[in-house]
Amino acid sequence: MDDREAARTAVREFLSSRRDRVSPADAGLPVGGTRRRVKGLRREEVALLAGVSPEYYIRLERGQATGPSASVVGSVAAVLRLDDDERSHLDRLLAALTPEARRRRKPAVEETISAGVQILLNSMSDLPAVVFNSRLDILATNDLGRALYAPSFDSDQPPNAALFLFLDEHRARQLFPQWERIAGDTVSLLRVEAGRRPDDPALIALIGQLSTRSGAFRTRWAANDVRAHKSGVKAFRHPAIGKVVLPFENLTVDATGDHTLTVFTPRPGSPEHDAIQLLASWSATRGSADASTPSKQA
Repeated sequence: MDDREAARTAVREFLSSRRDRVSPADAGLPVGGTRRRVKGLRREEVALLAGVSPEYYIRLERGQATGPSASVVGSVAAVLRLDDDERSHLDRLLAALTPEARRRRKPAVEETISAGVQILLNSMSDLPAVVFNSRLDILATNDLGRALYAPSFDSDQPPNAALFLFLDEHRARQLFPQWERIAGDTVSLLRVEAGRRPDDPALIALIGQLSTRSGAFRTRWAANDVRAHKSGVKAFRHPAIGKVVLPFENLTVDATGDHTLTVFTPRPGSPEHDAIQLLASWSATRGSADASTPSKQA
């Protein structure tokens, strides 16, 4: 499949999946009468509600419409009830169909962080911090961040959030009691990246590996859900500190937007803050034990 056909397929699958979510009743259409063969809205119904011809909407969904205007895309987005993340994703998918986009490829995702970001990480001695790239590889951590995600680094998989979640699922479910939610968020983040870099070989290889080896991933990938990096809370069931729910902030730390610094920010004096202090003690003890272990002779 060439790049243009891949871009058209991405548009078709996304818009079709969004149509499936909206029932005629939700859209204010009559529900009686003829037997329906689709779960949600028909293409003709989306066209009617968006104020465009059925032929034009069909071309749009197939990725064959030439330069759809912002007003048309906005009308379709409103009919399909796209949220901000979904609308941004649709805009990226449609932009990828243009000749300009095919000539202007995004550079490869950086595999390393800058020295300045590492200094920033090391300066945050009281808060766990982790840097991910847009494929969810763990590029760097401070000591507390590595301690918080310790099972990910002990895994047989490379330090990648998606690989750990889906290919080391038993251990991932132990670390993340809200595994179902985190798994959905993770796949949604990769969907966004696939819209940004549909021809990234490393991303294609990652998605292929996950799709081949994890039914849970395949099911979520087929849903076509998208979600941007946002702040929130994440629950852990850590082997050293037990269950703890930590607020976090996501910060972009490079000019291209490919690297996200996730910092966990428990309120000082809270039980969660006390748990992080305990984690720091555990990490220091673990590090001392590792340093004192004699190395094997060759």
